[in-house]
Amino acid sequence: MNLQKVVIATRESRLALWQAEHVKSLLQARGLEVSLLGMTTQGDQILDRSLSKVGGKGLFVKELEVALDEGRADLAVHSLKDVPMDLPEGFVLACVMEREDPRDALVSPHYESLAALPLGAVVGTSSLRRVVLLRAARPDLKIEPLRGNLDTRLRKLDEGQYDAIVLAAAGLKRLGLASRIRQVFEPTLMLPAAGQGALGIEVRANRTDLLAALAPLAHQPSWLAVSAERAVSRAMGGSCSMPLAAHATLDGDTLSLNAAWGDPEAATPLVLASTVARVADLDAAAALGTEVAARLRAGGAR
Repeated sequence: MNLQKVVIATRESRLALWQAEHVKSLLQARGLEVSLLGMTTQGDQILDRSLSKVGGKGLFVKELEVALDEGRADLAVHSLKDVPMDLPEGFVLACVMEREDPRDALVSPHYESLAALPLGAVVGTSSLRRVVLLRAARPDLKIEPLRGNLDTRLRKLDEGQYDAIVLAAAGLKRLGLASRIRQVFEPTLMLPAAGQGALGIEVRANRTDLLAALAPLAHQPSWLAVSAERAVSRAMGGSCSMPLAAHATLDGDTLSLNAAWGDPEAATPLVLASTVARVADLDAAAALGTEVAARLRAGGAR
């Protein structure tokens, strides 16, 4: 396999292209010739229904995997929170790159924080996780569906369809839109999604040449944290139809993992679980996630 040339499969949203260009520049700096294969996925095309109703976030990666399988591309760059917990047979995550801010952000033209929103304000999100966390913080809010890429969501906000919307801080920062952020939610108020803010690179498992070439791009602390988070989701049967949050932080070799689950159909309290342990590798991090998922289920999460 000649690794002088590498083709990156990517979605064609502005954020996905930024992420692919970021990886492209890193690989070019290592002497590779890199090009992009832009693709429109099912997840990009179906905008009138929430992801939980049409097949989950895997809709954003399937076409890219087909391109890898057919040899039209060598690797795919994903927002890790869009990647199903279990990859199809024959595919692996070659690396997880250093994470951007994993937190959620409130964007609003008129209000500086969640607390400042008036009673009954309309907040846009299609994430069941964000729905249950917002309801726990502000039961009075009217939460309305919001789909589309980042620019589409901001346009709908600016047209006056919502008083505020909730987005990942990482995407706004990567596209130079940090000035739109009115409040970054601390995890104590709005626990992030598993893998949020992290980029993962997916390849065919048999591409040992690529695995070696991509290894220097890996950021082990980020990889350990997201492995624990994704293990919570995997053990809970996680997908975007799961109102589940999981967030890990690493201090030296000590991993702290917090998770939350809520029922989007009922006004029940959130189920919370957490643990702290020393971890040496990805398997240990994943075991920690499985343990926290068991605690969630013991607390009534389903």
